[in-house]
Amino acid sequence: MTRQKIAKRTAKAIATISQGDNVAPRRQTRAFAQSLQAFAYGGVGRSTQGVKRETVKQEGLSDDGSFASSSVSSGCAVDIEDAPFGILASSRKRKRGVESLARGVATSSTATSTSTSTSMRVSPRKAGVKSEDGTVAKAKKAKRQPAKRIVNEAGGEEVQPPSDWEEIYDAVREMRKEKLAPVDTMGCETLAEEHLTPRDKRFQTLIALMLSSQTKDTTNAIAMRRLQTDLPSPGLTLENILDVDPEKLNEMIYVVGFHNNKTRFIKAAAIILRDEHGGDIPDTIEGLMSLPGVGPKMAYLCMSAAWGRTEGIGVDVHVHRITNLWRWHKTNGPEETRKTLEAWLPRERWHEINHLLVGFGQTICLPVGRKCGECTLSERGLCPSAVVQKKAVVKRVEKEMVKVEGVGGIGVEKVEEVVVKEEEKLAEDIR
Repeated sequence: MTRQKIAKRTAKAIATISQGDNVAPRRQTRAFAQSLQAFAYGGVGRSTQGVKRETVKQEGLSDDGSFASSSVSSGCAVDIEDAPFGILASSRKRKRGVESLARGVATSSTATSTSTSTSMRVSPRKAGVKSEDGTVAKAKKAKRQPAKRIVNEAGGEEVQPPSDWEEIYDAVREMRKEKLAPVDTMGCETLAEEHLTPRDKRFQTLIALMLSSQTKDTTNAIAMRRLQTDLPSPGLTLENILDVDPEKLNEMIYVVGFHNNKTRFIKAAAIILRDEHGGDIPDTIEGLMSLPGVGPKMAYLCMSAAWGRTEGIGVDVHVHRITNLWRWHKTNGPEETRKTLEAWLPRERWHEINHLLVGFGQTICLPVGRKCGECTLSERGLCPSAVVQKKAVVKRVEKEMVKVEGVGGIGVEKVEEVVVKEEEKLAEDIR
């Protein structure tokens, strides 16, 4: 059968079907007829330039063999014989020439791969964990059992620790061994010079803690090094702080946060140490907290580092933030967190927990952009606040030629895209 006859039969069938359409049937039939005629007789002197560019109802075959409608432009430069079978591209998409589409249809089955990624921040309780053999297994649900007060058998009140705290604590210990944190080399406990007398070393530890407030360990170490080297020999001592001009001291520590206030606090504390404590730092929590600029966190850390006595937990923003993320408790500030932790945490861990969680907060559980993809707690489903995995769906699409029964029993080839493979993979979130 010639090409012209196929076009005429197709146009006649569409005109018949379009008459029953409720939306402008005559206009649709005329537009399709003009399009078909322009194509059918295009090779014998007729031109498509006279065809009006009107938006009409395109009739196409649905999955069940019935006709379905879609809106197309009758002036598209594509093979019009493909129009009833859903091959025409939308006018919003990039227009392709007749030659490029013809080449795509004439080509035999070709396989292509496309991947679509649907990013979704999900908890490890919902996301899977990829095992060594490539399979995706459902992660264990994170436990949410905070510390709570109970009445013991004797009728007294005691605090029951979170049920999974030891597992979390040991996992963090192992992670801290694998990655060095700034607190390990530049923490306040490490900045005092070893060649000084015990009294001067204790004083340097106190100054390092006073400078550390609202300041990173790396920046604090720079300020401490300036004081140790720029002050007259032997460097950072109580006597040199008493003698140095406040403006000069302020210039030496200007890199730390709130350096103006810290300058006043350090000068005032030096006078109190000279007049009330015999030139040494106090050896009690109350005495340390009586110094200007020294709060509970600094006092408990200084007592442990300078005097070797652990009388409480030094809770800073890292300890407060991370323990609340673990749902060990729900507290409103570091001091409330300290009291809650001391109620159940074994005393032998009071000194190390600050150093442990500060380093953990500097390397993995950052205040902004937590690296839960590198955290063992996330993998094992122990942290209820881990929300950094995203699911990527990878699809392999194969294009192939299929024959469908067209109008009047005519067999027409059309291109279909079939999803032949679909995989789910877990991809680490990009920050």
